Amino acid sequence: MTAQLLQLETAPDLVDQVYRALLDAISAGALAPGQRVTQEELAERLAVSRQPVMQALRLLKRDGFVQDAPLAGNAGRSRGLQVTPLDPAWIAQVYEVRGALDTLAARLAAERRAHIDPALIEQGRQAVDAGDIKAMIDADLAFHRALYQASANPLIEQSALLHWHHIRRAMGEALQHDGLRDPVWDEHAAIAQAVAQGDADRAEALMREHSHQASLYLGAQAAPAASAPSPDNSVVR
Repeated sequence: MTAQLLQLETAPDLVDQVYRALLDAISAGALAPGQRVTQEELAERLAVSRQPVMQALRLLKRDGFVQDAPLAGNAGRSRGLQVTPLDPAWIAQVYEVRGALDTLAARLAAERRAHIDPALIEQGRQAVDAGDIKAMIDADLAFHRALYQASANPLIEQSALLHWHHIRRAMGEALQHDGLRDPVWDEHAAIAQAVAQGDADRAEALMREHSHQASLYLGAQAAPAASAPSPDNSVVR
């Protein structure tokens, strides 16, 4: 008798949904760096049981987005979990790698005179106008992924996306302020134009400067968040 495969559910797994919801909240700053979190509170806010929240928090801890929270007055012990504080040095290291990949993607895409859909840039500007931080982050990812794909080297996209969620966190913190919002999309538009014109040297130079400035800005925004006292909400049990 031939073994039968069970039908798979088409809806995303609940743990995955909770993981993504919490990751979005961390990236957008709704769950701030250093904030203590509890299974009970998160389960109530997401209208789910504690079990998928517990599993999602384990995954977030594995991926470095939450960590053991220090016990007040005793640094050697821990008390539940907190959102991992932003580390400016880590952000700088991530951007060193991402900048190199983005610069290579821009050059290769320009050599192919690739066309980056202007709607992606318009999507980013609309997100800025709406003040929607999650939409700004999503639009930024969409633009960069389009550039990676235009390079015709699939390894660039695969490598760049490895640490994308950590970049999302830094962007979420930085985009709380207005200073980075409009310039990002002006720079994206200039890069797309250089790529379409086949000006590989200019596309590469613009992307290098774009990545450098983003790294400096995000690192500067992360530094106060990393040193700020963490809100004493409650703890995960």
